[in-house]
Formats: sequence, C-alpha cells, structure tokens
Amino acid sequence: MNQSTATLCLLTLLAAAGCTHLGPKTVAVDRFDYGTAIAESWKQQTLLNIVKLRYMDLPVFMDVASVVSGYSMQTGVSINGTLSSERAMQGNFGSVGGQGIYTDRPTITYVPTTGDKFLRGLITPIDPKNIFFLLQSGYAADFILGMTVESLNGVRNRSTAGGAVREADPEFLRALALLREVQTAGAFGMRVEEDKAKGSTGVVFFQRDDVAPETAEKAEEVRRLLKLSSGAQKFVLTYSPMRGAENELAVNSRSMLQIMQAFASYMDVPEVHLQDHSAWPSLEGSAAAEGSQQRVRIRSGKEKPANGFAAVRYRDHWFWVENGDRQTKRALTVVMFFFTLAETGSPERLPLITIPAQ
Repeated sequence: MNQSTATLCLLTLLAAAGCTHLGPKTVAVDRFDYGTAIAESWKQQTLLNIVKLRYMDLPVFMDVASVVSGYSMQTGVSINGTLSSERAMQGNFGSVGGQGIYTDRPTITYVPTTGDKFLRGLITPIDPKNIFFLLQSGYAADFILGMTVESLNGVRNRSTAGGAVREADPEFLRALALLREVQTAGAFGMRVEEDKAKGSTGVVFFQRDDVAPETAEKAEEVRRLLKLSSGAQKFVLTYSPMRGAENELAVNSRSMLQIMQAFASYMDVPEVHLQDHSAWPSLEGSAAAEGSQQRVRIRSGKEKPANGFAAVRYRDHWFWVENGDRQTKRALTVVMFFFTLAETGSPERLPLITIPAQ
C-alpha cells in the first residue's frame, strides 16, 4: 500500500467516526445509571429525615427536577508534506495526523421542597382511600394499617405523639391480625363508588359468598373488635378520629410527619446521644406489644455498614437499614410511596433550564 492509499484510508475512517451518533448509544447506560442513582439518593434522603426527627431536627427534602446529559465528539485530521526536486538531498516527506475530543457535560437541577404546599402535604392526613388501595394491591393489612393509621373506628393504634408512647389497644392488634387472614383468604376488598353529589367514595366490603365458615367467623370478629355493625357487608370509608356511623368505617389516618415520627421511634439511638439529651430517649413499648407486632428497626453505629439497604451519616454516627431486614425495607419503601401520594413537591415552580448549543 503506497502513501496516498494509506492517507485515503485514514481519512475515510476519521470521517466515519465523525458521522457516528453518540445519543442512541448512551440511552441504555444513562437511563439505568441515573435512575439507580436517583433511587438510592431518595432512599437515603428519606432515611436521613426520619433520623433527624428523632433528634428534633428539621427535615429537609431536595428533589431532582431534571437531568440533562450533553455529549459532544470532535474529530480532526491534518495532512502536510514536502515535495523536493529531483536533485534535493532531503527527498520527499509526508505526514498525517488526527485528533478526537470527547466531552460529557451533565446538567442536574435540584429543587428544595418548601412552602405552603409542602407543609400541607407533610401534615395533612393521608386520604383513607389511598391507604386501602395499597391493601387492594397486595400489601398486608396489618403492616399497612399498623403503619399509617392512628385508630380505626375509635380503636387506637400505638402512638408516639409528643415523644411519649401510648401502646395500641389489644383489640386493634387482634383486629389487624384477623384482617390479614381474611384478606389472604380473599374475603376482604375495596372498591371506589362514584356519586354525582359526593364524588368518589371508598367502600370496603367483606365477601359472603364462597367463604369458608372459619373465615366468616374471623370477619365477624373483626367487625366486633372495631365496633362495626354485625353482619354488615360493606362500609363507607371516612376520615375521623371518632367512631363512625352505622355504615361507616372511620379511619384516623396519619400524616406523613406522623408516619415518619412513628418510624423514628424504632431507631437505635447511640448511648452518647442519650446521655447528652440531643435525641428523644428510647421509645420501646411493653414486651407484650413487642411480641404481638413485627417491628421495624433502624440500626446505628460508628462504622459504615458493609451491606446496608440504605445508610446515612448523621452526627458522627451511621444509621442504616439492614439489607436482610425485609420488614424495615418494605416500610421505608412504603414511606416513599406515600410521599408521592401526598403531593409534597412543587412541580409548578421548576426553574427554566437553558442549554447552550454546541
């Protein structure tokens, strides 16, 4: 191959490289990498704010408003040479050079969630329909209701209001355990009924047809424990801290702030922070309640855990959820679900992004 042919081949390769599109090749990488990074940071942010509530610190949330990845590829080629006369001593000379410049310039925009809408979303009780929708989607009744409600028809759950623990009524714990068994048997469900005057209304119902006698007995005991009408098949969901009407199931649902405070009550506070009174003291309840209800747990220590599901550093200590602790992992995930349902963000105030053309 002579010099002219080699030069032509090199120019052809450089031209082909310059015409290659970078965008399609980055989709598979960027989409999953950014998605994973945002999900991990969301878990850590949620856990950190739960920990901060135990220390009476202000929870702060920062949303990722947008992610823009900009790529550029510049290629160039240079050719120079010298042609000498027949009698010149130096002879002919030629050289070919090339260069390529690759640039990755991501633009990530963060928006702090503040203001009236955020505060209302944080302290407003969750709509009971959203709670029972999670039950309908397959989440266990005792887990979801134990985490998200203060009382059902006036029968009270465990509460941590004001830093003091009030243990759950025995009837509440028993009703949740039975409700899960009835749910597993397919004899308990929920639907939404539309009314022109009242709008959409959530209705929970106990199925009568094709139900085993023992399941029917458990459903009847649930009605008795929750002070519902004996033998009634369906009840309208309403929000109320007190007992509802005859055909109603009054749900005193928690706000996101209450859910996070209840979560924080199951945190291992380092002894040094208990001694300097910087955090609420241990809020563990009685041994009877401990054995009757599965507990979530946030662990703490000086060293970063090797295999934590989510881990954050706060006040020179690490706080984490163990990867093998399925109960706590599920609870943390549900908290993030409810943050979406509570509409605590403020998407209407997103900043304008200007991306320069290159």
